[in-house]
Amino acid sequence: MAIQPLADRVLLKVLEAKETTKGGIVLPDSAKEKPQEGKIVAVGTGRIDDDGKMTPLQVKKGDTVLFGKYSGTELEVDGEEYLMVKEEDILGIVN
Repeated sequence: MAIQPLADRVLLKVLEAKETTKGGIVLPDSAKEKPQEGKIVAVGTGRIDDDGKMTPLQVKKGDTVLFGKYSGTELEVDGEEYLMVKEEDILGIVN
């Protein structure tokens, strides 16, 4: 990976949207919702608060997380799609 996020940014590999509903109906690409789940590929060093102290991130490489629907910046590196988000855009960690 040639990208290292800075400060409180996180690089995610977006997980694919589901292709079928719970009832078994196959969804066309136009009907799929934008994915909101991803796996963390790289994290920045942390956030610097108002006092100048470094606050480490609560997430780590390898975590699967949920993020806001319209969060981040989409990137393409070596044919793979990624999303760069701030830690505050991450809603939670999937256990």
